[in-house]
Amino acid sequence: MRTLLKNVVFGVAFAATVAAAQSPSFAAEKKNFRVAWSIYAGWMPWGYAADSGIMKKWADKYGIKVEIVQINDYVESINQYTAGAFDGCVMTNMDALTIPAAGGVDTTALISGDYSNGNDGIVLKKGKTLKDIKGQKVNLVELSVSHYLLARALDSVGMKEKDVTVVNTSDADIVSAYSSSADVTATVTWNPQLSEVAKTAGSTMVFDSSKVPGEIIDLMVVNTGTMRDNPSFAKALVGAWYEIMGLMTKPDTAEGKAALEAMAKASGTDLAGYKQQLVTTKMFYTPAEGASFAASPELVKTMDLVRTFSFDHGLLGEGAKSRDAVGILFPGGTVLGDVKNVKLRFDDAVMKQAADGKL
Repeated sequence: MRTLLKNVVFGVAFAATVAAAQSPSFAAEKKNFRVAWSIYAGWMPWGYAADSGIMKKWADKYGIKVEIVQINDYVESINQYTAGAFDGCVMTNMDALTIPAAGGVDTTALISGDYSNGNDGIVLKKGKTLKDIKGQKVNLVELSVSHYLLARALDSVGMKEKDVTVVNTSDADIVSAYSSSADVTATVTWNPQLSEVAKTAGSTMVFDSSKVPGEIIDLMVVNTGTMRDNPSFAKALVGAWYEIMGLMTKPDTAEGKAALEAMAKASGTDLAGYKQQLVTTKMFYTPAEGASFAASPELVKTMDLVRTFSFDHGLLGEGAKSRDAVGILFPGGTVLGDVKNVKLRFDDAVMKQAADGKL
């Protein structure tokens, strides 16, 4: 089993050998691009963008080609992006910081797509409240946003990670481990796995991400240098994304229903099931919403929490002496961390262009 820790180490070590080639100053204009995505409620539109031809339509508008590739292993998709196999990739804010950015790959959060508002949760077989988790083994993807959610949850009731035992479990194995083994009594995961484990007899959801709104953010990130030298790439991605967002907000139309049904099927559920997952996903359906979120003071506070957790768990690299090791730049110029080592950038410019009808 490949743990996230091993993947982080790979990402940091390997990225060190390729970061120079991927840095903004070495990027070059090109016509062919690749982006990676994996199954998650808020990322299903990327699969639909490829299958429906919407991505091709926007790429054609700018005279480029954009290949959208589904990767079944979420962490592996981030590793491949970090190693340079992809120009963009979907990932959470924490993973963007701890894998490519910490590995030296200058990365821009191009689209702030949504945040988890109940799509991540803690489920117990033994106990009805969060405090009942004390002393239990907790199965989760170690050092992922699930681990972060657990830490935030424990803190909310005056507990620490030492009060439980974390058992690293891949996202592909979470459902089977929890539902089939009496020895697995507690788990932290995200949808669609979360909805499945919650169905297990005797289970109770004792905490979810709606208790920490805006902290687990789902992004489309791109290589900063590639974006700077190829602005059409960013515009095509943003244009395709918000065309699909527009369809999703019109579920009563034939086009909107067809889009949602296709996303539901691709995620392994039906239309009702997918709509239920969207209820616990705070989607930013308009570019104005996404841009506003990216530029909000709350995002700076969130990333301060995330970088603190990441440093405390050794996720900013072996040489990181403090949580300031990696610089994080926000719209307006605010920087958290080392201003001379900015490797993660939250961008609102292209979303603003979309909001203004200028794509």
